[in-house]
Amino acid sequence: MTRKWTYRPGELARDGWGDVVDRAVPGWRHTGLRVADLDLGPVSDRASGRESIILPLTGECEVRYRVPGAAPDAAVELRGRASVFDGPADALYLPIDAEYTLTGSGRVSVSQAYTDLRLPVEVIRRETVPVELRGSGSMSRQVHNFGTPARLRAGAIIACEVLTPGGCWSSYPTHKHDRDVPGVETALEEIYYFEVEVERGLSRDAEAARGSAPPHEVDPFALFATYPSDRRPIEISAMVRTGDIALVPYGYHGPVAAAPGYDAYYLNVMAGPGDREWLIQDDPAHGWLRETWDAEPVDPRLPFGG
Repeated sequence: MTRKWTYRPGELARDGWGDVVDRAVPGWRHTGLRVADLDLGPVSDRASGRESIILPLTGECEVRYRVPGAAPDAAVELRGRASVFDGPADALYLPIDAEYTLTGSGRVSVSQAYTDLRLPVEVIRRETVPVELRGSGSMSRQVHNFGTPARLRAGAIIACEVLTPGGCWSSYPTHKHDRDVPGVETALEEIYYFEVEVERGLSRDAEAARGSAPPHEVDPFALFATYPSDRRPIEISAMVRTGDIALVPYGYHGPVAAAPGYDAYYLNVMAGPGDREWLIQDDPAHGWLRETWDAEPVDPRLPFGG
């Protein structure tokens, strides 16, 4: 049976959410993602067996939540941003079995992972999010490590945001994390949620060039690929746009190639059956490129968001 690993916005809509990835998706076991447009109204979830990280993509949101064994209700305001390219946003970590309702404006994401470990609630303020510039030259990217092991104590989830300037490649060199080899590689499912916009600095020029043409004639996109690392079949070669989701259960994945003129963003959500650690193996055909990073400076368009 050929399984589906890429989804357009709304293909996974359920229970008032714009899209939902969880164990209801065939072949999916360890991670989850929920995305909603809060301008359409509040959304709620009872996250049985799942820990969650609530992150505004655009706009702002209020989270009202209840955690088993804690006070009846609590609320947190999460500061967002006008665009995913305007720097980090606040986030909220909730332990397993929490119930929550989100209200506000703009788009919101909830990254999730299945775990048995119950840990305390944590508010992750944007000023405390580690911002990393990774790679160099045409392989430059910016990473917001709001949900990685170095920043957040959690049961299984690893989550971050990656921003790639137009014409650059990220998730590259192509790599994998689909088997457990202590100290070498961890088996992690991975979700990619994409947003793509006209390149920063070109937006005004694009508006002028477009004149009176309708906005839908501008079509920001990036490219994403996945291919087998063993005998398990998988093949993704896709144009991706805002709201698209790609699932990577195994295999080599990358690059995310931001088309010239368009900046690309993706939210990564990872978890697996073993240790909460991001250990990868490059495709031997392309891993040598990582050694070239010291030869060039980081793309001068970074960092996004100041």
